[in-house]
Amino acid sequence: MPLPQTALVALGAIKTDNYYFWSGFGKKKSCVGDYQRAFKKLYELAEVENGHAHRWRDTFAVELLLSGMPLDQVGALLGHQSIKVTEKHYAPWVKARQEQLEVAVRKTF
Repeated sequence: MPLPQTALVALGAIKTDNYYFWSGFGKKKSCVGDYQRAFKKLYELAEVENGHAHRWRDTFAVELLLSGMPLDQVGALLGHQSIKVTEKHYAPWVKARQEQLEVAVRKTF
């Protein structure tokens, strides 16, 4: 996945052979747990209610959809096996759908 230049520069400053956010030792589940605890603490310090790591994924998907990216492409980026999964969770955020619904409502005026 392409990253903005500022992110590439920041990642380039990290000295690593394989991974940016994991040593490569231990179980992946342990690494995930470490990050979940770190994010939980971050949300507490920032006073974000109901903060969870999945929020980043949701924000990513919604921003893509609001910018006009097709639902099937967003689903592919999220790793969904079927577009039905993407539709179930994100259909309300499809920009074209919103615009069509707004036109339909305005026609009733």
